[in-house]
Amino acid sequence: MLSQDKVIEVYTIGHSNRSLDEFLELLKKYRIEIVVDVRRFPSSKRYPHFKKEELERTLKERNLKYIWLGDKLGGFRPGGYESYIKTEDFKEGLSSLLRIIEENKDKKTTIMCRERLWFKCHRRFISDILVWLGYRVVHIIDKDKTYVHKRSREFKISTDESNDDLIFSKF
Repeated sequence: MLSQDKVIEVYTIGHSNRSLDEFLELLKKYRIEIVVDVRRFPSSKRYPHFKKEELERTLKERNLKYIWLGDKLGGFRPGGYESYIKTEDFKEGLSSLLRIIEENKDKKTTIMCRERLWFKCHRRFISDILVWLGYRVVHIIDKDKTYVHKRSREFKISTDESNDDLIFSKF
């Protein structure tokens, strides 16, 4: 599924307690064109500019694409995200994400959730899988700070030889 032309860079970002202007400046600085929202519950009482409908409208006004995949890739799952990544729903969400990335490889895509730091968020699991698949994942921390993701040793990713399905498990 991964493009063989060159390594595709995928970004992640957490909206955290940022102002709308700060968030938009980060998207502009890193030339992000597509925001894939992986919040299971895409709302915010404290920061209404990050409510799904409001954020989608704001991004559209700036010619940025907004896609919500929180139904399949969102966190807060019974049994934890480590268990959830083994489900068909997760695999469907991952397939959708990969399709978006591959069909828009000439554009910069970011995966967005709430937590500023990816290692406190389920984006770390998604990032591990993307790195394993050959993508370069860059976490946007602030305007002058990013971190290139290195796959954690915590999880094993392999394929089931009988059907080539991805299997994710904890060591």
